[in-house]
Amino acid sequence: MLLAVLFAVAAAASNALGTVLQRRAVVHVPDAHGRGLGLVRDLLRNPAWFVGILGTVFAALFQALALMWGSLATVQPIFILELPLALVIGSAVFRVDVSRKAWGCVICIFAGLAVALFSAAPSGGRPQVPGMWWVPTLVVLGGVGTALVLAGLRRPQGLARAACLAAAAAVGNALTAALVKSSMDILSRQGAVGFFLAWQTYGFAVAGSVSILLLGYAMQGGPLIGSQPALTLGDATVSFLLGVTLYAETPRGGWWSLPALLGAALVVYGVFALSRTRCLAKCVCPEEEDQGEPRHGRPTAEAM
Repeated sequence: MLLAVLFAVAAAASNALGTVLQRRAVVHVPDAHGRGLGLVRDLLRNPAWFVGILGTVFAALFQALALMWGSLATVQPIFILELPLALVIGSAVFRVDVSRKAWGCVICIFAGLAVALFSAAPSGGRPQVPGMWWVPTLVVLGGVGTALVLAGLRRPQGLARAACLAAAAAVGNALTAALVKSSMDILSRQGAVGFFLAWQTYGFAVAGSVSILLLGYAMQGGPLIGSQPALTLGDATVSFLLGVTLYAETPRGGWWSLPALLGAALVVYGVFALSRTRCLAKCVCPEEEDQGEPRHGRPTAEAM
């Protein structure tokens, strides 16, 4: 399990690095907005863009390895660390001053996640999900995701729209992870042929692509405080539930539930509070901050 945790942390860090570097490349392209193919051409010439793409590619690889050796209920919540890691990396890349409150939020997220996972300590589980179990899973998650998308699209641009679309993306991310874990088990037992013949392989490709699309709409649809907590916490929560139900992973109960809940509460506070800080917005959406007016009335009360 330790190896799975290390790979999960590496995936979160790699994805955070990739995201920051890709946005750095966009920021340093003159007149990036609305340039179409011209923007793509300039980005392809930018080393930061290539390194950013490699970061996301390695993140996917590390995630797959983590899910192959670890439980879904443990691995996916670790991806919450991508948010504070994006702040740390982005502050260095964009030379952003990080406030004391933001550092406090980072500490809350790291400490809370460590306490929650150590206390819950999901164990057991099965390497593969019985075939028929996927049917109700796909129906339920598909229905929830569709309802969230419809609810979001019916809302005007703002907090609710961003939150609904990001929550739908989170459901898709959790389903993608569950399918990746199944596919990696098939790869380990049946090799490359079995992997490419398994429907789960193409299922996670579709689910992952839809999730990326929904996340883009969520980021366009409202402020960071609406999309980021819904995405980060939604992915961890749904993945944990899928680990317990689909893969029969069992968290510790009894008095261990109390520190687990306290740790989870600390993570929730840290994510919401960090998502409201201007320094995080400068790290993950610097192109907007450079324009002087955050999109869609992003909260500016904490100019730190």
